Amino acid sequence: MKLISFTVPCYNSQAYMEKCIESILKGGEDVEIIIVNDGSTDDTLKIAESYARKYPSVVKVIDKENGGHGSGVNAGVRKAEGIYTKVVDSDDWVDESALKKLLETIKNHMESGTLPDLYITNFIYDHVSDNTRYVSDYVKMMPENEFFGWDKVKRFRTSHLLLMHALLFRRDVYLASGTVLPEHTYYVDDIYCYKPLPQVKTIFYLNVDLYHYFIGRADQSVNIVNFTKNYEMQIRVMKEIVDSYTYAEIKKMPEGLKNYMIHAVCAFMITTELFIGAKYSPERKEAFGELWRYIKKRDKKLYGKLRYRSYSTLANIFPWRLRGKIMVLGYKIACKRVKLG
Repeated sequence: MKLISFTVPCYNSQAYMEKCIESILKGGEDVEIIIVNDGSTDDTLKIAESYARKYPSVVKVIDKENGGHGSGVNAGVRKAEGIYTKVVDSDDWVDESALKKLLETIKNHMESGTLPDLYITNFIYDHVSDNTRYVSDYVKMMPENEFFGWDKVKRFRTSHLLLMHALLFRRDVYLASGTVLPEHTYYVDDIYCYKPLPQVKTIFYLNVDLYHYFIGRADQSVNIVNFTKNYEMQIRVMKEIVDSYTYAEIKKMPEGLKNYMIHAVCAFMITTELFIGAKYSPERKEAFGELWRYIKKRDKKLYGKLRYRSYSTLANIFPWRLRGKIMVLGYKIACKRVKLG
């Protein structure tokens, strides 16, 4: 029985995917690695198939037409057979000692019959160019090394979120949420980290630095030039998030979950405003207005929260052009702090 199924979506990843795969292979027969070749035009598929031949009991390969990151995640989760599912991007990697500690913990919980719906671990922003890093942990938001429910989750700081790098969902819980990520779209991580959460009843936070997030490639979607260009994709993601749960449904959720879901949707909205406002054009301004109209039509109470009683309220007091400049400056300051770019 595989404890964790790791989905590794790959698109033209020949230059760096081997480091990712080699790091997960340290989990031995307890893990399953599903390499999803998303229509690559380089040697990605060839490399993936070589690993499948060498490690036939661990590595599976899915070869599909290009559909984007979300499509790769969807394909991997569908094929997975492990108890838990985790996504590792092909330019990232996992820490060997942390992985073994996680697997040991899962085995202990299996023996006692107390597997949680979600494991949470830390992740690291690794800035390879200057060998610096920033560790993101959750020690101030939740208990360590014990099972708990949403009632034990404290309020998150403004800039802190549960990101894909930190989450290990039990596969049946993730599937029960009905989460299907949109194709040909960046930034679908937001949906992955939001929509399944109401299905989660039990959580275990293991304070280990498992996931290493590579920072430094010019083509990364978090690069400010790229996200400025790809603002329409972020709008698509934001609409999916708005469609996931009404404000009334969120208000009925357990206290800790309710607080987090409101915090997350507000954070996603301010991110979306940054994507749109980072550069001025009449088309962007109209897209911003259309998004607000969409939210208002979908859910007036959520619209009121986002527009007048959240982080967006402060941003909206500034004229359009000035607002964008202020938000970009804030983003650059935040990036400098966590070495994100």
